[in-house]
Amino acid sequence: MLPPLKTVKAGLYRTTEALAAELALARPGTPTPAWSDLEWRLASAAAVAHGVSPLLSRLSYWQNPGWKQFLAEQREHVEHRQQRIVSLLAQIDAEARAAGLAIVPLKGSALHAIGMYAAGDRPMADIDLLVREADTERASALLEELGYVESYAQWKHRVFKPSDGEAFAGLGEHRDTPVNIELHTHIQERLPISTIDITDRIYPKKPHPGLNAYPSTGALMSHLLLHAAGNICGRSLRLIHLNDISLLATRMTTRDWDALWDTHATEAPWWALPPLRLVTRYYRQAIPDSVLRRVERDCNVLLRAVSRRQTLTQVSCSALWLRALPGIEWSRSVGEAGHCIRNRIKPTQEAVKERADMVRTQVWLQGQSWVTLNHGRRVLTWLTKPVPRMDTLYVVRAALESTKLAV
Repeated sequence: MLPPLKTVKAGLYRTTEALAAELALARPGTPTPAWSDLEWRLASAAAVAHGVSPLLSRLSYWQNPGWKQFLAEQREHVEHRQQRIVSLLAQIDAEARAAGLAIVPLKGSALHAIGMYAAGDRPMADIDLLVREADTERASALLEELGYVESYAQWKHRVFKPSDGEAFAGLGEHRDTPVNIELHTHIQERLPISTIDITDRIYPKKPHPGLNAYPSTGALMSHLLLHAAGNICGRSLRLIHLNDISLLATRMTTRDWDALWDTHATEAPWWALPPLRLVTRYYRQAIPDSVLRRVERDCNVLLRAVSRRQTLTQVSCSALWLRALPGIEWSRSVGEAGHCIRNRIKPTQEAVKERADMVRTQVWLQGQSWVTLNHGRRVLTWLTKPVPRMDTLYVVRAALESTKLAV
């Protein structure tokens, strides 16, 4: 049985914000929270949901034996899984070279490649790869030769899963969790209606067969910020995303930051302000004031005002309740806001299919009656009572049921 959801909501807020502060400070002498068993379990759920449990095993100074053991075990699983990912990327590189196919490993793979994280520090749910649209079928064939099958396709990417292997149903990372691959032909996000596409600044100007790096540090930062913006808009940001940005920012020069205002871009990077402000909230000295001021000028008044007050909990799965209109504050016109409302009341066929694919493939949605209700019933429920997020409840239940968490 779950505790009262109001208790879970308050506990998730308290533990998430404490984890963010602990990771950002990362210094000896931080007092260990005087939490109850429930709060320590909620902290483990938050650490898993935000992708920081292995990193905290190295950087957290909280003295709780059960907590430290849990983090150490998570780090061990992540390190083992990272070895599998490195081996798989090497196979993809060799096959791509032989096929004359240029591929760009994205986000986590790129951050590991430049040495920003040690093995075991950062979990990767999957491998993201970018190819030219004309190379999609060849890339798909390459993945199939490596034992992958296409699971489903969305507007952002095509998802490939190993032909064998089952998803791990439990708390946190596991060494045997299958490594999925997401194949992209564009780097883009819907915020929430307008599509921001930065593919031209991510794909190399002179690609070579095999795995290619991002063209520049600024290009990598542009992608991290746009990805974070999309997650903030959809209230699925993770603490590891903020950590990625803060670490990469320490390597950047003024010229690197100029990549955000790429001369070939159709508009200024207004979308970068919310993630940059959140990074600054927790990692105080990470982002230069000059960059914040410049991005702030590009952002509309409403989003500037909203982002000034946002916390990690509010824009992540640590916020327990579903919102009726997530991301509407990102709308840049009355018409766009109206479009957002219409899509929420009457989803597009694309959105209906995407939901069906998620219900079919995501372990945290299996057996949940809420997700199979017709849309009208769900809307009525939103309007009459708070509805908890299924992804949040899944990890909370796993933490409460875990026999390993003697915290």
